[in-house]
Amino acid sequence: MSINTFFADRIGFDRAIIVGYTTMLVAFLLVFFGIKSYRDNIGNGEITFGRAFTVGILITLITCVFYVVSWEILYYTFLHDFPEKYGNYLIEKARASGATTEQIAQTLQEVKDMKALLDNPLVAPALIFISEPLPVGLVMTLISAAILRKRRKQVEVPV
Repeated sequence: MSINTFFADRIGFDRAIIVGYTTMLVAFLLVFFGIKSYRDNIGNGEITFGRAFTVGILITLITCVFYVVSWEILYYTFLHDFPEKYGNYLIEKARASGATTEQIAQTLQEVKDMKALLDNPLVAPALIFISEPLPVGLVMTLISAAILRKRRKQVEVPV
C-alpha cells in the first residue's frame, strides 16, 4: 500500500486502484494459510465452517487495523497532498469525458468533501476500514472457510 500510494499519480490512479486491490488479495491469502494452520495444528485436522470463519475474520480484523494505522501515518506525514492530486485527476477525467460545468463543479465539491473526511481523524479510519481492506478480507475469509472446513468422519459402530 505504501509504495502504491506514493506512485499512484505517476502510474495513473486507474492502474493504482487495480494494483492496490490485487496487492490486498495477495496479502489476504494469508487468511487461508492462517485458517489451515489452525485446522492442522490446533484442530487436529478438523475445523467447522463457523470456527474457520471466526479464525479468518480475526486475522482479517487485525490486518485491517494495521492497514488503517499505516494509511493514517502515511497520510499525516507524507501524503497530505493526496486528495488534491486525486481530485485533479478526477476533474481532468471529467473534462476529458465532456462533462458539463455543473458536473465538474459537483466533482470538485466531492473532492472537497473527501478531503474533509480524510482530515477528520475519527471518521477517516472508520471509512478506510470499511471501504478498502474489510470487504476484500471478508470475501477471502468466506472462501477460505468454505474450502478448509473439514469435519471428523463418523465411524459407525456395528450393533
